Amino acid sequence: MLSELSQQEVQGPEPDSSVRTLSELAQQSARCAPASCGAVATIADGGAERRTTATHPDLATLASVQLAVGDGPIPTALDRGEPVGARDLLVDERWPEYRALALDSGVRASVTLPFRRDGIEVTVSLYGFRPGSLERAAYGPVGVLGEQVTAGLVRDRCYRAALAEVDQLETALRSRAVIDQASGIVMHVLGCDSARAFAVLRRMSQQENRKLAQVAESVVEGRGHGLESALARLARRP
Repeated sequence: MLSELSQQEVQGPEPDSSVRTLSELAQQSARCAPASCGAVATIADGGAERRTTATHPDLATLASVQLAVGDGPIPTALDRGEPVGARDLLVDERWPEYRALALDSGVRASVTLPFRRDGIEVTVSLYGFRPGSLERAAYGPVGVLGEQVTAGLVRDRCYRAALAEVDQLETALRSRAVIDQASGIVMHVLGCDSARAFAVLRRMSQQENRKLAQVAESVVEGRGHGLESALARLARRP
């Protein structure tokens, strides 16, 4: 039988902000449905991997079985895109493996709510000891909570993507500045124009099998000293 709701299990890689949010979703969903004995929440973000959080280890096992065999309320709800419930698993003959494990844990009723937005898939599953105890759960605050959390996860993903893009742009700008400095040094050493200086730096990059920005940093750090002959040799190449 299931016991306390205070114990929580997270399955999947080390929890990140999304999994922590999912964990809170499971706990809040269980509190929003007084007739439930616990909850499981899952998330998939555009990949095959689906992470799960549960308010009790036995419920985490119920989710694992469904995801492993591809059969049960969670896969069915994701397939249909609508809530899927079991009023009484003692007489409900769907999903044999899930059903047997649920009954062994004392679970008689369950309902799974799917949420899908911009490539993020979230499910919330509630479980009850009494038959018919969760019939209205899909239409109460748990549904609103799931929608809000899914929307928040989408916003977080967009924010992280924007931060990554800004970081890439900053890196590109820094690299461009260093390359421009190095080109100026090469122009001074060789007495050539900017196009020729850039071509020399590019040849150095190819010859040394290093990124252009790394070569430029070396030239700037050394102010071009000791590179005069090498630069002149590369400048003579067609």
